[in-house]
Amino acid sequence: MGTESAKRSGGGSTSWPREREVELREYIVGRREALLSDLKWHVETPTGCGFKPGLDRTREHFAKRLRAIGASIELVAGQARPSWLYGGTGSSEIPPALVARRPGRSGATRVLISGHLDTVHEPDGAFRALSISADGTTATGPGCVDMKGGLVIAIHALESLHALGVDCSWVVVMNSDEETGSYHSEPALRAVAREADVGLVLEPALPDGSLVIERPGSGQFMIECDGKSAHVGRDFASGRSAVLALSRCIAATERMSDPAAARIVNIGPIEGGHATNVVPDSARAWGNARFGTPEIAAAIERELRTLETAAGASPSVKVEVSFNRPAKPLTPGTERLAMAARVVAESLGQTLGFGKTGGVCDGNILQDAGLPTIDTLGVRGGGLHTPQEWIELSSLVERCQLLAVLVARLSADASWKRG
Repeated sequence: MGTESAKRSGGGSTSWPREREVELREYIVGRREALLSDLKWHVETPTGCGFKPGLDRTREHFAKRLRAIGASIELVAGQARPSWLYGGTGSSEIPPALVARRPGRSGATRVLISGHLDTVHEPDGAFRALSISADGTTATGPGCVDMKGGLVIAIHALESLHALGVDCSWVVVMNSDEETGSYHSEPALRAVAREADVGLVLEPALPDGSLVIERPGSGQFMIECDGKSAHVGRDFASGRSAVLALSRCIAATERMSDPAAARIVNIGPIEGGHATNVVPDSARAWGNARFGTPEIAAAIERELRTLETAAGASPSVKVEVSFNRPAKPLTPGTERLAMAARVVAESLGQTLGFGKTGGVCDGNILQDAGLPTIDTLGVRGGGLHTPQEWIELSSLVERCQLLAVLVARLSADASWKRG
């Protein structure tokens, strides 16, 4: 689908005057140092691994700035995670989702902007600062690209639109548990998706700046085996090893994967037994599944369920499944939205390719809720989830310009309205 067809489909039409875009672009260039300063503050405010003080501080910071540009603020209470998930339920304090709404003029397209405050980095680890390279082109730091850089460009884009008097209709949602599956915040994400016409998620772009337009789904599962303990030397025959039962289940999962068919089943952490001279009476394994379609997800779940044993069996096998992030295929609505972003990029002298990834994000949830969504409008960089995480600093201005102009065009174009 090329640029001209995107314009014919409505992705390039708008009633907002294009001469204002030059002013908007230049205004954002003038915020270059502020963008970098904000990035440093956010990177050096730890929000990894459910660190409540950092998450609260960051949430309050964004709430204050969004309120200052006309948004109403709501903190939506989260729901509990299933207790069997690896790591358990986590903190006893479930973090809320921040929802900021600015309706704009009547009839405007409602643009949802979504981002997450949390990272995967330990709050007290050695990787804590934003370190700029000698040539000033890149920087490393925890969460700098995933996704503190995305949050920074979002707040600056909205503040720039407000400062220049561009009347847009938007809702911002920021959650604190995306890296652990968005179990707490999924109801808030789905509810806000129903309020909007289009969705823009701030996950980092692919290294060359491309948008991800297609993702698999993802889910978690646990296989739990209960046996009967016994002394290995004196009473081995009366024991029923839960570890052996689990090993047979794990071997069976190998046959469930077919990566070429978008079907992956992986076993992660395993636990079982406590001494070598005791027949183990309990064992568990946790796993992750990836799937290209709802049908594949259903098939994987059926096959996992076949591992369960009948009541009264010893050892017994129980399977728990939570496939909470549905697949995100390329839909006509998402394709049209991606092409609209490409048209904006081209008008800014940028290129915007399209790609796929095996990762998942909150865009999966938003699109499953019925919202056309593109989910990699954040900054460019790499090394996600590692101590080498880095950002291309020029992308702060470039992606902020792209986001601001895209929000302005979408909000002004009534053809995006879902009714």
